Amino acid sequence: MIEIRKQNQAFGLGSYTELQSSNPAVIAFLREAPSTEGKEDDLVLCVHNFSRFAQPTELDLRAFNGRHPVELIGGVRFPAIGELPYLLTLAGHGFYWFRLRKDAI
Repeated sequence: MIEIRKQNQAFGLGSYTELQSSNPAVIAFLREAPSTEGKEDDLVLCVHNFSRFAQPTELDLRAFNGRHPVELIGGVRFPAIGELPYLLTLAGHGFYWFRLRKDAI
């Protein structure tokens, strides 16, 4: 996890924006580092489950329509964000860290 944080400027230098979660046991926020010359923006979505039980949540991510969440630890690409609320299910005390990519991998 430390290595992942070092690879993503958004964690250290980025802005913090909390997102509304449909589930009070789940917190979601964005970390965004400004784009630098020759590099795309570093936009990371963090979703954390504070319950010991699996929890679903819906997030309003319409502002990022067309982007693909790519999980930072395993590199797994999730379905593209669309107009509808984005549904995620997290394991007990589970979390996701996603880079929101503009391009399809």
